[in-house]
Amino acid sequence: MEPSNVNPQITDAILGGETPSPNQGAILGGIEGIWQTLQNPDAAIRLTGLDLAWQYGDAGRSCLEEALNDRSKLVRRRARWLLRQPDPGTGKILAPQPQWNLRERLQISGNTEHATRFANRDVREFQPEQVLADPQQFAIALRFDYGDWDNPNSSDTFNKSLDTLLSRPESAQIEALVFGMWGDGEGVCTGDASSQGLVEKLVSQCDRLPNLKSIFIGDISYDECEISWLMQSDMSPILKAYPQLELLQVRSGQKLEFKSIGNPRHDRLKALVVETGGLSRATVQQIYAWDLPALEHLELWFGSEDYGGDCWDRDLPPLLEDLVFPSLIYLGLRNSQFADEMVDMLVESPLIAGLQVLDLSLGTLTDAGAAKLLSCPAIRDLEILNVSQSYLSGATIDQLRSLDIQVIADEQREEEDDDDPAYRRYCVVSE
Repeated sequence: MEPSNVNPQITDAILGGETPSPNQGAILGGIEGIWQTLQNPDAAIRLTGLDLAWQYGDAGRSCLEEALNDRSKLVRRRARWLLRQPDPGTGKILAPQPQWNLRERLQISGNTEHATRFANRDVREFQPEQVLADPQQFAIALRFDYGDWDNPNSSDTFNKSLDTLLSRPESAQIEALVFGMWGDGEGVCTGDASSQGLVEKLVSQCDRLPNLKSIFIGDISYDECEISWLMQSDMSPILKAYPQLELLQVRSGQKLEFKSIGNPRHDRLKALVVETGGLSRATVQQIYAWDLPALEHLELWFGSEDYGGDCWDRDLPPLLEDLVFPSLIYLGLRNSQFADEMVDMLVESPLIAGLQVLDLSLGTLTDAGAAKLLSCPAIRDLEILNVSQSYLSGATIDQLRSLDIQVIADEQREEEDDDDPAYRRYCVVSE
């Protein structure tokens, strides 16, 4: 078994270990010597070779990239981490920083409060009367306060703020936008006031946001509005209007769509997050229809059938068997009422072999489902397994943690005392 003392932790800035100290002297054998080191059967020697390759900057990058396919989990982790470190000589990062910070997702447990971080940036509220300083450094948030809910002019205020933002020359530098409670001039984010008007505005003004890479529509806490009440709309116009988009996050209850016309394709989308209290089968099928070759992070919150959640384990074969998104390294099948049944398909899926993170949190996973995970050899090749807020015993969690992977198992719940088994376990987010 490989040593575990360099396993990444959830508190790490990025997955990995300590920064290697640059060696100012010449490396024996140069790049050729490093290539030979990376072929050594001893994983510890290959790890040393990676640190040497990193000191070569661009010249060593091909060595690090090749090591991403190494048979050792620790070697793969180290190579990924080194590619994200500044070169000791130039300060340049060999690989671009990801738009998505994994910690932001693993620490999410529901729509309890507004996002303070999004797309690796602090969230800053847009103030129309203030200068928009360093907009590329922050995720800019637009929303009106909960206290304005009963104000008939509140939705107009939201729209005016959006118009003001888009009219600013600095808007061309914005890379991340967060939208909370919106309005359409007649109502706010529920009933007939879907996000369609907001989507149409973003699409029609896309030339003012040429650098936009990340969008979150629906950063609305349950204190403001239950997730099941939120009225979303078709997100496909955004994907078409912003070909450079890398991250799309949507929180919704009803009317969420990803309509596809012709051959829908987006070449750069890396992360798609759909948070719902009831995910429809039709919406999932629309997502499957998209060609998303760069997609690495897919997160689906299934929710309750009492709130429109008619997507079930029977709707997962395109994802788990047909591999419609073969490049996934993070798969989040969260907030489900069929977690144990889903595990039956997961352990047989070829998709597991390429995953770094499997996230089954917020759902109804029990010891029976976890036992199937434990019997699956491919689970041992994960880096992180998130089973927080499930229905697992302490003994089962101990068994999972013996796999030499990082297991996150916070806030386990206990079954309800009900004669009907269907009402003993619930997903965390529904209404």
